[in-house]
Amino acid sequence: MKKGIVIKSTGSWYTVKTDDGNSIECRIKGNFRLKGIRSTNPIAVGDHVEITEQKEDNNSEGAVIGLITNIIERKNYIIRKSPNLSKESHIIAANIDQAFLIVTIKHPVTTTTFIDRFLVSAEAYRIPCRIIFNKIDLYNEAQTSLMNFLIDVYEKVGYPCLKISAKKDIGMEELKMMMQNKTNVFSGHSGVGKSTIINFIQPGSMLKTGIISDSHHSGKHTTTYSEMIDLDFGGFIIDTPGIKGFGLLEMEKEEISHYFPEMFELLNNCQYYNCTHTHEPECAVKKAVTDGQIAESRYDTYLGLLNTEDKYRN
Repeated sequence: MKKGIVIKSTGSWYTVKTDDGNSIECRIKGNFRLKGIRSTNPIAVGDHVEITEQKEDNNSEGAVIGLITNIIERKNYIIRKSPNLSKESHIIAANIDQAFLIVTIKHPVTTTTFIDRFLVSAEAYRIPCRIIFNKIDLYNEAQTSLMNFLIDVYEKVGYPCLKISAKKDIGMEELKMMMQNKTNVFSGHSGVGKSTIINFIQPGSMLKTGIISDSHHSGKHTTTYSEMIDLDFGGFIIDTPGIKGFGLLEMEKEEISHYFPEMFELLNNCQYYNCTHTHEPECAVKKAVTDGQIAESRYDTYLGLLNTEDKYRN
């Protein structure tokens, strides 16, 4: 029996880096399932697992493969809505110290709704999150102004933001300092520059970079599976497939406002303890929106989540 960490997942095969530094290709033993989680992938990159080794059948060279027999309890994980409608979720990564949401103002556009959904999900799974605004060398005056406005919105809520250009080496050393000696996950739409950033901060990783569709101004998927990469300056980065939609799962409607920090702070000031911040009188959250203390975009995302929450749970 050996212990290790899953550093790559392609769906049916998992690469496990064992405690002695070796990498072994593994499968899941039998009908391995995690209790309490309906998912397309019971094992994810970042999982700490126990494996047994055995020789592959029908292999004259006697190649050794591993069988994952147990998963050690996760401290956290982050999920998205699975494209497989028969399942609820797809686990993107596990045991994360911090998540970086890569955002672009243009080519492609990252909406505030997308940003907020990601942040709510990260809050729900207790994953600290930072927002990275990439491609700042491409922005005109209006786009730069919009970026600075968004930075003001999110930093006031408590999410650290950083402006970078991976191609022009702007802000990259500061980003590396944030990542040092931690298990980090990058996420965001396809085309926002995740692979370019990783190739810059970890030379030799040689991740494929994509081009932006001229007709749709959106990225083409270049990452098709999650992979954990060792960082020379200490720590790990988990690269994930680009996300075009982000679902919120395992969450009750009454809980959604709890994952907006600026709303959670005001819960005790509402007239009703179970206030939904929609129609109730003497609602502290609605008043804060009116007074400009809570961004309207954040409140609009909250209302949207209330209206769509059921479809993400089914």
